Amino acid sequence: MTRAERSQAGRMVAKLKWAVADGFTVAQRNLTHVRYVPEKLLDVTVQPLMFVLLFAYIFGGAIAIPGGGDYKEFLMAGIFAQTMAFTFIGAATSMAEDLHTGVVDRFRALPMARSAVLSGRVLADFASALIGLVVLVGSGLIVGWGIHTDVWHAAAGFGVLMLFTLAMLWFGTLVGMLVRAPDAAQGLGLVVLFPLTFLANSYVPTQGMDKFVRTLADYNPLSSVVAALRDLFGNPSAVGADTPWPLHHPAVSAIAWSLAILAVTVPLAIRRYQRATAG
Repeated sequence: MTRAERSQAGRMVAKLKWAVADGFTVAQRNLTHVRYVPEKLLDVTVQPLMFVLLFAYIFGGAIAIPGGGDYKEFLMAGIFAQTMAFTFIGAATSMAEDLHTGVVDRFRALPMARSAVLSGRVLADFASALIGLVVLVGSGLIVGWGIHTDVWHAAAGFGVLMLFTLAMLWFGTLVGMLVRAPDAAQGLGLVVLFPLTFLANSYVPTQGMDKFVRTLADYNPLSSVVAALRDLFGNPSAVGADTPWPLHHPAVSAIAWSLAILAVTVPLAIRRYQRATAG
């Protein structure tokens, strides 16, 4: 390697370190807001807890799991995946607020890496999602859910869930830069996510659905994530012989869906941010 090449490589490493450090600084700034306004965590703590209690104790006795099994253990994977999917709304709303309140413009005036605004925002939202996941795991254990596999399968399950969360956060960040107002981001999120989470195997087995509806549910990305969690945690899965390929290989399908979402949304989000902050 020539001296010029070494010099160029050194500058690239320095820029990368600068971008990473600035990203963590922006994330810390966003998490500081959560400390002073803890209500920001309601969507990943109290709301999922309400879903757990409502579905477990109101619908639990009326829903039979094909092949047998406890409905509460069947339910929790759906709650995990739904909660992480709903991080989309928080990411979209926060990004839209930063753009429309001038926060991003103030960042542009600082000597910082431009990529830090996006990476810091996603990192802070990811940390908030982890807090919500801890609350959910605790509430699941209280109502009778448990993990019946080894530590490696359990870690793989949470890894699949975190990858899906990261994909939804980047998707939300992109949408937050496309809408005209923060309220529009929240409304759009509800319109997209409620059909996505309920037209799936999150709360009920898909075997009892109409044929067309069941097809949509079986090929829903969320269904793959939910089925992967049930499989890796050793919970009832209600997967039958007539279940399509994505739910017979749910971990592979869930990872593929998440990577596909990231492959599309991350470049588009970066490009949209560059256009929004140009000039």
